[in-house]
Amino acid sequence: QRQLEEAGGGSVQAGGSLTLSCAASVYTPCMSWFRATPGKEREAVAAIDSEGQTSYIDSVKGRFSISRDNADNTLYLQMNLVKPEDTAMYYCAARRNWWACTVAAGQSVFDYWGQGTLVTVSS
Repeated sequence: QRQLEEAGGGSVQAGGSLTLSCAASVYTPCMSWFRATPGKEREAVAAIDSEGQTSYIDSVKGRFSISRDNADNTLYLQMNLVKPEDTAMYYCAARRNWWACTVAAGQSVFDYWGQGTLVTVSS
């Protein structure tokens, strides 16, 4: 059984909005959204720790918002004012340790991954 299950991907026009969700079967103090496009390394987009402190890459600041509901172990990514360059496969990731829970943390430190959900932004 996969510990993380994403939902909410789809097609949207530039300037629109989309909300991704990730249902987790285990509680973890640090959770993050990554995205991947062909030919590029998977990159962290946003991260959130158990206290609700958030971290974003510069290209999504002011447009994306990460949040979590600790009561039901669900992670969200609210995507507003989307751009064609946001087109990617988005992955939910979680790890058991709490330190350095920011977008600077590489993918190798994460213990759990979802299967990914595709977001396509058309111009």
